[in-house]
Amino acid sequence: MRIKKHKRSRHNVATRDRSGIAVLEAAVVLPMMLVLVLGTIEMGSALRASTIMQSAVREAGRLANMNWSDVVEADDTPNAKIERDIRNYVTASGLPGSALTVSIVYADGESSGLPFDISDESNELEMLKIEISMPYSAISLFPGNHMAGTNVRAFLILRAGLGGGALSS
Repeated sequence: MRIKKHKRSRHNVATRDRSGIAVLEAAVVLPMMLVLVLGTIEMGSALRASTIMQSAVREAGRLANMNWSDVVEADDTPNAKIERDIRNYVTASGLPGSALTVSIVYADGESSGLPFDISDESNELEMLKIEISMPYSAISLFPGNHMAGTNVRAFLILRAGLGGGALSS
């Protein structure tokens, strides 16, 4: 009669020992992967916001250079219309337009940085800058202060064109 010896298979021992290592590896790698995925999503959100804002200032530049006498009401100004249109564009795109800071200023010369009046005919062919900015916290998908104090901004520098009709026309 043969007595069977119970052999411990090396395969079973190796598998049992390996499962503990796999749990340890997952505990180390999983948080890093999660941070990378969430960071990618957050940066994608910032890029989307930047693209929307750049499109908004490009549309504002078109309005600034068109014959706005047909578009702007008599009791309104082109500057106010442009600001409203920018906010509406950004809001319609899914961002908080109310969080925007909009400025229309001279882009160069002695008046650089001062408010630019689009309806002033003496500003024809002057360089102007339309700039918008929004706090990063207004577009962030995740709570926290990891980018506190940072703004997303977009701007356009252009020459006030010949097409900008006067309000008196």
